[in-house]
Amino acid sequence: MYNFDVEMPSTVADAVQALKREEAQPMSGGQTLIPTLKARLAAPSVLVSLHGVSEMKGVCKNEAGHICIGGATTHADVAAEVATDYPALASLAARIGDPAVRNRGTIGGSVANNDPSACYPAGVLASGATVVTNAREIAADDYFLGMFETALEEGEIVTEVRFPVPEAAHYEKHLQPASRFPLVAVFVAKFSDGVRVAVTGASENGVFRWTDAETALNGNFSADAVADLKADGSQMISDLHGSGAYRAHLVGVMTKRAVAAITG
Repeated sequence: MYNFDVEMPSTVADAVQALKREEAQPMSGGQTLIPTLKARLAAPSVLVSLHGVSEMKGVCKNEAGHICIGGATTHADVAAEVATDYPALASLAARIGDPAVRNRGTIGGSVANNDPSACYPAGVLASGATVVTNAREIAADDYFLGMFETALEEGEIVTEVRFPVPEAAHYEKHLQPASRFPLVAVFVAKFSDGVRVAVTGASENGVFRWTDAETALNGNFSADAVADLKADGSQMISDLHGSGAYRAHLVGVMTKRAVAAITG
């Protein structure tokens, strides 16, 4: 490690002000950032901890019936507090990492980091959620731009994520046991106006919507409708855990299992 300052703001306004310092970087749960600092892959001179910003914690419902989750809410709290209203999202949160990670890591940190194998981006994208920052609201379809890349601008903080609740949904995750990240995972959400299918862990470009599966499921919401679909393997991640072709195959398998879980 190396020397750096730590700011501990108690409000979003104070956090935004602190981030104006030279080479300042926000830190939410720190589950990705701290290992990155240890490996010297990042070297900010100031860390702005969002842990003490109480207005960014908790879960509620707005007038439209959307589930609103504060950016500093931990995975464990999401799993507990949305279990009744959005079981698929609760299941996603409950299977992130291990208990230590779930009790420290936050939804805002995960969404801001946009790891290509993170769980939350799939839930956010499949739900058609809205990412709320200190400055604006960003639709999920416009937010995720690529591997570790988002629409966030310098000094912008994810303060809340708003989830429309689908008629039915399921998150199917093929676990990579060493890291507990998904090797491939698929979130299927069925709304009255259509189906959304988001895939994480598979593509070099990060989380993406599998539109071929969405089209098939909009015509016939059954596991049979996607049984013969093949995902494009040309830009899939290929590493020691699995080839691109294997991941492309898993995309189809996980999607079929997710739909089967919904339909029973």
